[in-house]
Amino acid sequence: MSTRTAYIALGANLGDPAATVTEAFAALAEIPQSRVGATSSLYRTAPVGLRNQPDFINAAARLDTVLGAEDLLDVLFAIEARFGRRRSVPNAPRTLDLDLLLHGDCMVQSPRLTLPHPRLHERAFVLAPLLEIAPEIAIPGRGSAAALLAACAGQRIARLEYA
Repeated sequence: MSTRTAYIALGANLGDPAATVTEAFAALAEIPQSRVGATSSLYRTAPVGLRNQPDFINAAARLDTVLGAEDLLDVLFAIEARFGRRRSVPNAPRTLDLDLLLHGDCMVQSPRLTLPHPRLHERAFVLAPLLEIAPEIAIPGRGSAAALLAACAGQRIARLEYA
């Protein structure tokens, strides 16, 4: 099997979201037949959709993997469950959210999985961390991630600085 590069968005806004996202990076490093190639800084972002909830901490990771997209999705769901993720209404507060953004150059449209992720091109909280670890990345069918981020200029996002 050949290795593909996958990009994963991480987000949390319940409990200690910064610690959760940092722990989730470690969980990604334990995925079989995969290696974490890069992780972004953490970003504090405004909620989208249901706005009356705490800010999110978001990040991105690059994973070099031989797992297929559906198998990787299953592993990501299992990690979310380990962190106490409950799926209620869309955009609800969550302990951990792991979204498969890209899997090589795969384009998938199924009831279970859409690649590229269907809303990544319109969300600064996904694009900014993604660009940090892949500055030249283009989103298939959408274009340059840098140009897409510029179109999201009105969305509140701040990179967290650590001493």
